[in-house]
Amino acid sequence: MHRRIIAPGALAAASLLLAIPASAASHTPGAPGIGDPYYPDYGNGGYDVSHYDLRLKYQPATDELEGTATLLARTTQDLSRFDLDFLLDVEEVRVNGAKASFSTSGEHELEITPKTPLDKGTAITVVVRYRGVPSSKQAYGFTSWHRTPDGGVAANEPEAAWWWFPSNDHPLDKATYDVSVLVPDGSQAISNGTLQSSSSRAGWTRYNWRSNKPQATYLATLAVGKFDVTTGTTESGIPVVNAYSKDLGDNYGAARASVERTGEIADWLAGYYGPYPFNALGGYVPNTTTGYALETQTRPYYSPRQFANGTNTSVVVHELAHQWYGDLVSVAGWKDIWINEGFARYAQWLWSEHEDEGTAQELADYVYASHPADDPFWTVEPGDPGPEHQFDSAVYDRGALALQALRNEIGDEAFFAVLKGWPKKYAYGNATVADFRAYAEAVSGQQLGGLFDTWLFQPSKPAAPAAAGASIAKTSAEPRQPKSWQKIAATNSVHGH
Repeated sequence: MHRRIIAPGALAAASLLLAIPASAASHTPGAPGIGDPYYPDYGNGGYDVSHYDLRLKYQPATDELEGTATLLARTTQDLSRFDLDFLLDVEEVRVNGAKASFSTSGEHELEITPKTPLDKGTAITVVVRYRGVPSSKQAYGFTSWHRTPDGGVAANEPEAAWWWFPSNDHPLDKATYDVSVLVPDGSQAISNGTLQSSSSRAGWTRYNWRSNKPQATYLATLAVGKFDVTTGTTESGIPVVNAYSKDLGDNYGAARASVERTGEIADWLAGYYGPYPFNALGGYVPNTTTGYALETQTRPYYSPRQFANGTNTSVVVHELAHQWYGDLVSVAGWKDIWINEGFARYAQWLWSEHEDEGTAQELADYVYASHPADDPFWTVEPGDPGPEHQFDSAVYDRGALALQALRNEIGDEAFFAVLKGWPKKYAYGNATVADFRAYAEAVSGQQLGGLFDTWLFQPSKPAAPAAAGASIAKTSAEPRQPKSWQKIAATNSVHGH
């Protein structure tokens, strides 16, 4: 028999605990990260956001941004404190109407302590008032806010929100958005979704944008500047809004000739991926110095550099394909990036077929043959590339090559049924590479573990027998470079910082 000995001090502590209500004692801080191994501090635990209401005022001349962000959320645990991801200077925070205390920590954490602890399942309204100069802020040595000659732009992956609104910054927490922006007359504010209204008063114009479908935080965008704006409607009836900076110089014509085909390309993609999933469409080209483009939901961002060599419909195809693969169905974790990039690149291969500039098979054969076995290209595993190689060219090209191998393995009928059915199955949610494999197996009736492992998860070039088995590079003849290759390759770094 063992006797438990309790010291007098422990008795006092136990008495104190008994005096605290059990509900209060069980409340703990939400995690400062949502649990993504690639980016442990991105996103937050303890709550789920359903809607962001952002009311902003921006001065292009000084890059000063003032904002009031209202977040509608629900707690997923008993919370004593929770974090938002944010960089600008906070003036006040309220939780359910009551002032909350706040502090900052780490590179981008805003720690909020509500006046009273929050029980699990509680609906909460969080209001954050803030101001700052986004271009003056950096985290991890970089910025996702792009200063332009006539304003500024928020667009980057995997993070962009911190520079302009407080958020739970991870694709797992998607929400709807209202973005209202006040800018000086003569400037315009471009964001996602539909323009609900605009009005001018006393030298300022307010633009009110709405995204009515779930949207990941990195897919929210803001651009302020002087734009030429075009509007139209796709053949399928989706309203299109495109915007081009007035000072694109020599790139203006090529940019407009490319992006104005957005409606046509989206309708074409719907034949492969299913009906376009949102109620708005378009693209914008601000005068930034970056080299990448980004699939910001309903209204992709394009760098002028994408059009420096002339028209580039291939990059438009890439970003619009993401509206299904990346936006409608988002990654569950950043290691699942192949679900985004492999499929957007494969859409470019299908467009190459459409334009009679090389078939997907010819492109697959060329990719396989053009990288010898000792090329570091093959050491990147598209199915889990690691954060340092998340946007490596292998994720794009080897990722699309894996899809051609899958197509050859299960046949066109099953393959294109998978391409169209997958976005419908996981619409407005999140999914993993493992989910995709399971879905492809269910549709095709085949076991595909070996194929997925060979083409997505091995840090080496698939051997010739494996390639031949997947109908890749079946002949020993050196494949010719397809006509579309240079345009496609130009988008390899399309999402790099």
